[in-house]
Amino acid sequence: MGLPTLFPHGRETELAWYRKIDEGPWDGLVTYERLLYPHSWSVVPQLAAAAAVTERVRLWTDVVTLPMRNPVMFAKDMATIDVLSGGRLTLGVGIGAWDEDYVAAGSPTDRKRQRMDAAVATMRKVWAQEPPVEGHHPVGPTPVQAAGIPLLAGVVGPKALARAAKWAVGVSDPANSLHFDAENLAAQRERVAQAWQAAGRTDKPHFSTPIWFALGPDPETQLRDHVREFWDQEVVATGPAGSYLTDATTGMLNFGPSALLTAVNGAREAGLDELRLIPTTADPDEIDRARDVLGI
Repeated sequence: MGLPTLFPHGRETELAWYRKIDEGPWDGLVTYERLLYPHSWSVVPQLAAAAAVTERVRLWTDVVTLPMRNPVMFAKDMATIDVLSGGRLTLGVGIGAWDEDYVAAGSPTDRKRQRMDAAVATMRKVWAQEPPVEGHHPVGPTPVQAAGIPLLAGVVGPKALARAAKWAVGVSDPANSLHFDAENLAAQRERVAQAWQAAGRTDKPHFSTPIWFALGPDPETQLRDHVREFWDQEVVATGPAGSYLTDATTGMLNFGPSALLTAVNGAREAGLDELRLIPTTADPDEIDRARDVLGI
């Protein structure tokens, strides 16, 4: 179950989401990020708060933009959260979709994929307690998870899958967040498995995807309004293409109880390991609505 990261809310609402999710039956709690967005929270303190408040669920990111960060500092942040959570952190990473986030962070926009690979290597060394500066102390703390924090790659294409197969435990496919397609996901799951085999790996790759859902009193308006607001942020950067994307996506959205059931059942049929439900409201009652629809 996702957090209401992209909606205006405060402390009590955020804590209510942590507690309701931790009550079950959800396997995990997931957050996601966008730097240039009015309502979005920072994932590092948010995960730290979730780690302190929850006791049971796994903590996920889906996904954070790794190449625009300092990998040593970010590795330290994530190791701290892994300790706070008692070893419950899984980190989804990707290159992100917005160059303007890089610009705002003062980070280069070139060679993103290569820089992500290099950042992963650096973070693994930090977690293994290899000093980043010769002759000096390592960067603490040591993660609770002995093998280091699991990394999921937010990638889609064949070249990106091949790169991910060198360092990730699996793939978070971002392509179905608006329009769930079980057949497409099953095919992509097979491509991920083939990439792992081509890399000489014998472990089964984890495969998952997020899906936006809406179950409020007027779920259609709830979801359409959110999509329009989210993509309208892109009009500044993309011009007419941003307006076109808004019109195209809102014409094909799935909302309401039947859409949620279809996505969950389709995820099982497609062989997914995880389906992450991303809310389109900050109302904590949306968690109860999802439980009622799914009968859990």
